[in-house]
Amino acid sequence: MSQKLSSFLICQPLQMAFSTFDITSEKDAGKFREKKWPWYGAPIYAVICFALFYVSVLPSFYSYPDMLHQRDEAQHPDEFIGERSMKQLAEYAAIGNKMSGSIANEVHTVNFLLRELQKIVDESRSDLYDIEVEKQYSSGSLFLFGSAMSYSNVSNVVVKISRKSQQNDNYLLVNSHYDSEVGTPAVSDDGVMVVIMLEALRVISRSEKPLAHPVVFLFNGAEEACMLGSHGFITQHRWAKNCKALVNLDSAGAGGREILFQTGPNHPWLAKYYHRSAPHPFANSMAEELFQNNFIPSDTDFRIFRDYGSVPGLDMAHALNGYVYHTKYDNFKSIERGTYQSTGENVLPLVWALANAPELDDTAAHEEGHTVFYDFVGWFMLTYTESVSIAINVTVCVLSLLCIGLSLYLMSVDDGADALKAIFLRFGIIFLVQLGTVLAACGLTILVAVFMQAVGLSESWYYGHWMIFGLYFCTLFFVLGLLPAIYIGWTKRQTNMKLDQTISCFMHAHCIVMILLCIIMTSMSIRSGYFPMIGVFFYTISVLLQITLKLSLKKSYFVTSHLICQVLPFIYYTYMCYAILIVFVPMQGRDGPDSSPDVLLSVFIIYMTMHFAGFLIPIMHKFRKPKIIFSVFGALTIIFIIIATTSAGFPFVKELAAQRYYVLHTTRTFHNADNTVKQDSGFYIQPVDTRLGELDDTTFKNREPSSWTEATCAAEPFCGLPIYSGRWIDWKDSARWIYSTAPELPMNIELTQVSKASVAANKVRYEFSLRASDRVMIYVDPLAGVRVSDWSFDKTPLDEAHTPPYLMYHLYSLTEEPFDFWVELEHEESHAQGPYFKLVVSEHFLYHKEHYTEDFRAFLDTFPEWTYTTDWFSSLESWVL
Repeated sequence: MSQKLSSFLICQPLQMAFSTFDITSEKDAGKFREKKWPWYGAPIYAVICFALFYVSVLPSFYSYPDMLHQRDEAQHPDEFIGERSMKQLAEYAAIGNKMSGSIANEVHTVNFLLRELQKIVDESRSDLYDIEVEKQYSSGSLFLFGSAMSYSNVSNVVVKISRKSQQNDNYLLVNSHYDSEVGTPAVSDDGVMVVIMLEALRVISRSEKPLAHPVVFLFNGAEEACMLGSHGFITQHRWAKNCKALVNLDSAGAGGREILFQTGPNHPWLAKYYHRSAPHPFANSMAEELFQNNFIPSDTDFRIFRDYGSVPGLDMAHALNGYVYHTKYDNFKSIERGTYQSTGENVLPLVWALANAPELDDTAAHEEGHTVFYDFVGWFMLTYTESVSIAINVTVCVLSLLCIGLSLYLMSVDDGADALKAIFLRFGIIFLVQLGTVLAACGLTILVAVFMQAVGLSESWYYGHWMIFGLYFCTLFFVLGLLPAIYIGWTKRQTNMKLDQTISCFMHAHCIVMILLCIIMTSMSIRSGYFPMIGVFFYTISVLLQITLKLSLKKSYFVTSHLICQVLPFIYYTYMCYAILIVFVPMQGRDGPDSSPDVLLSVFIIYMTMHFAGFLIPIMHKFRKPKIIFSVFGALTIIFIIIATTSAGFPFVKELAAQRYYVLHTTRTFHNADNTVKQDSGFYIQPVDTRLGELDDTTFKNREPSSWTEATCAAEPFCGLPIYSGRWIDWKDSARWIYSTAPELPMNIELTQVSKASVAANKVRYEFSLRASDRVMIYVDPLAGVRVSDWSFDKTPLDEAHTPPYLMYHLYSLTEEPFDFWVELEHEESHAQGPYFKLVVSEHFLYHKEHYTEDFRAFLDTFPEWTYTTDWFSSLESWVL
């Protein structure tokens, strides 16, 4: 058998397929010998890569366990029964919208919970467990999201289960919320987690398994209202001080697999328990760093428990189909059916494991630093401390550099010292070419994103994810392949290096780029440095394998060994890329009109793709006509840009991926310093994404010009608009105003100045009593020469010297008591007569659609079917005092 035939038989099937093609050989004065496969093998290679993604990544991402039914409960003791949760969620969904303060939330939903909890108590092992159920009503204040917040009579339902035989004062806290945002039944956010908690409690209450520590199940009634329910519990409930660890359950989509995206802080043992307990892991510390650096336009109760109770924990949320988040489409039928069993089978054993964890008895002793954690395509999970991560990253990088050096040495071992010098010199040039290629690929990809936003074509991929491939993946592949192809073609007659060696050098160079990235991230304490480390690790294995084969068999089998070693990292990186896109693409539709969604998406794609593309694209240089092959990717980019200008590239789809707007029917009253009063009414529209001009010629054709916004912003605090959150302050420049008739208000703002008194030569104190709707925003804007020295709100803005105007938010629930507050102002002695400040009060009616006027309903009807409006009506009144 010939040596050529022997090589053929042991090659990987992929190379076997390519080896059947005719192979052409060229020689240039005996210096350069090139073997290439036919050009049509390149699309086959690409198809194989795509096929590997589709047969490995997608099935893993959408993998769910079979649902257990109630009829099978006897055969599955101590196991989560998904069917029961599904039935409970259907009843929860039927209640409808559940905003804090509404009868639906405070009565119907609370009664639903109490009824289900009573069933659990009645069926529990009363000989083994004590179960206490309470309704909590709390009032308090805090500073959050740039606002001084206060609340009155916010409700929670709290349950504690403890083993009679194991008395312990250290509890595990499990939290979800049952309230909802405007207009949504909140089935996923957060009803599905509520029913999963109910089922977990039921299973525990009937089990004989040990429960070393009590577990507190907090069903909180005001998460969507700026997380006030969790604040009321952690700062006021008698069990709060005993809660030593947390499992927080939330959602930013419509079910699916829940992702663990926050841990600790500084408690690695928590992630280790998740690692040991969750049979369907979906966790990533990269998601934690993205979330904590404000890449995700949401927040959870985890922040409140961490900041106000110093309770470490695990933060988990669903994120599939984020298009329905905070819309009426977050309904029962939108929930992925596998959600119940999959999440339940993770949450139940996790709660059991943490409740039996000895670390709960002294959590401070286990405060050891941050954790690096990630699952591998849901197959298994890795968890280790940050210090271990540093050691792993550095070791892998150093070992990789040594292997690359040895590989370069072996390329020239037969030709003496002069050949070694030439090899390293050529490699140095190739490294610079590859580095320039990476920078050029990043630059052009971002440039395409900037161009798309500049010409008003941003988010063309919002619903049609396939657009992402043509716009950004193809751009990246085009540059990553074309520039090295030009270099190889230009220098092939000037070197003794074989084509395989040249390709290896490009991969070595790319590995060094990844090593530099890994070292930089590690040195900056970015735990996501593990991400490039994985690519470096697997590439190092392939280099070691090639070296071993070359030394033992005198053959490296370069392509075969390399591609085999790239299978797992390719699966992992494409899995992560897919997960990032599934989570982040819907979020860009609500990230605000001042965001840059295309740029952000292109950066994500660059970061995710570079780790595998730099090791797979060079293989395409083995095919003939590489420049033409890579130019096809560039042509595809141009074609997809053209598609983005057509209806096929329009990003919004009815019900499935709608464009979002906040629409407030508003009446405004301004009491001026000269005792004159100005009133007007209109529709205040706040766009939520960057495609601002879609309705300018239709629904917004009667809008006031931008000069109107500029003038009101100059004259009034926060532009005289009834903003509803701190984020709207940053968005106000894109606001639309259309004059209209006034809304019909169930109640008017009644502000009573109870007193005005001088408390010092240059200080004056105002006391007020306010009656308004259950949600009010208050602006305090001191005039020139005046500053706010004290007030009855949370004092953080004053203590930290925030710049006025100041924003306050107040919510009350099921109480008719007025809201009393006071403001103390310090003024210059020459300014003793005032006026001292502007006081603005806006009230918001978020769940009172029965009071909509015909004009408001008619205006809402002018929005196209591919839009979604979050709408209510409000009133704003301003005084100069």
